[in-house]
Amino acid sequence: MNSQNIFFGSNIKFLRERRKMNQESLAEKLSLTRSKLNALENGHTKAPQPDDYLRFSDFFKISVDSLLRVNLAKLSELKLRELEAGNDVYMTGSNIRVLAITVNDQNKENVEYVPVKAKAGYRSGYSDPEYLSKLPRFNLPNLPKSGTFRMFPTVGDSMLPIPEKSDIITEYVQDWKSLKPDTLCIVILKGEQDFVFKQVTVSQDSSLLLRSLNPVYVPYRVEAEDVIEIWKYLSFHSRTLPGAATNQDQIMKVLLDVQQQLDQIKKAVR
Repeated sequence: MNSQNIFFGSNIKFLRERRKMNQESLAEKLSLTRSKLNALENGHTKAPQPDDYLRFSDFFKISVDSLLRVNLAKLSELKLRELEAGNDVYMTGSNIRVLAITVNDQNKENVEYVPVKAKAGYRSGYSDPEYLSKLPRFNLPNLPKSGTFRMFPTVGDSMLPIPEKSDIITEYVQDWKSLKPDTLCIVILKGEQDFVFKQVTVSQDSSLLLRSLNPVYVPYRVEAEDVIEIWKYLSFHSRTLPGAATNQDQIMKVLLDVQQQLDQIKKAVR
């Protein structure tokens, strides 16, 4: 990893100064010598021990990933408070939690199915092995040898020509930044928002652009902190054959394009 992209030293100095602490007081709280803390802050310790990372992570209540990879000095105060509250802004699932899984008698990972009636409980039970163990489980041939897979149902027509009420086989995405633009994904959102099946593009400003396959639906953005999980599309299962676009769909697309052009003209006039 390029050392220029590691912010551990500058981050712990920034967090210390943000709390208006000098090196002596912080070193005492962390059971470190002042000289070691000074070396860590200035990058003079090339190979900090895992205990060092965990010590600072526990004290400042910020994940190790963020201490290493995110330049905290460039975040707003609101983002920093969200970070300290556990809403990590680094765009990877690995720093939010360890993914819970279930295995079969041969110690191989199952594919869990999250039926419609279980969707409401998934947001609170997604990290609970006991909750996952109560979901329907199965194994599928021809899945990649590595990875964690799950099946989710879809509702609505926003992803036509993929039929409504299809079951989507997905693979867990650990590093959200690895997604290519417009990757088909199931996105699990916080709060009252539903699971969504969309084309996902991760933006530089830590937001996600969600786009439907059905051109009638307008793309929209969600913030990274509003996302619990992302699962990349692999295949779908349906009893309905995908249909070709109808004349009505084509007319709606033309109307949508005209509306967008009108909106652009209005902005230009202003």
